[in-house]
Amino acid sequence: MITKNYLELMKEKVMSEDHLKQHLKIWRMYGHQIVFTNGCFDILHQGHLSLLCQAKDLGGKLVIGLNSDASIRAIKGEGRPINNQESRSMLLSCLQLVDAVIVFDTETPLSLIQLIEPDVLVKGGDYSMAQIVGAEAVTTKGGRVEIIPILEGFSSTSIIEKMR
Repeated sequence: MITKNYLELMKEKVMSEDHLKQHLKIWRMYGHQIVFTNGCFDILHQGHLSLLCQAKDLGGKLVIGLNSDASIRAIKGEGRPINNQESRSMLLSCLQLVDAVIVFDTETPLSLIQLIEPDVLVKGGDYSMAQIVGAEAVTTKGGRVEIIPILEGFSSTSIIEKMR
C-alpha cells in the first residue's frame, strides 16, 4: 500500500514553472548539471525507461517536459492520450531517476527549454539533430544535445495498435 507521505513526495516532483525555477537555482548552486527530455509518455514502456536511464547517466538532475492532454490531442489526434496527464505525471514522478516533471500545453517544448536552459537536451534516436526542437537554443548557451538510440519495437502507438 502506498502511504500518504510517499504520495506527497511523488507529487512534489510534479512542478509548476515557478517551483521548477527555484529548484533549478538550487541545483545549479550545488553544481548539478540539468538534463532535459520531453515527450508524451502515454503508455510507459521499456523504450521509455531505457531512454530515461541513459538520460540520467548524462548529468545530475533529470527534468521531464510532459505533453499535456490537449497538446497530445493536437499532435496525435482524438483518442489520445490513453492515460491523462495527471496519471502520466504521477507515474513518471514515481521513478527514482526522475527529479522533476513539468507539464507543458504547447505543441513544442521550446519555451520550456528556453526557461530551463538545460546543460543537456536529450531525444530518442528517432529524431535527427535538425528535428530536435530547442537544439539551437541549448547549444547557443553552451549546452549539448544527445540523441539516444531507441529500443526497436517499443512505442506507445504500436502498443495501442496491438491492443486494437
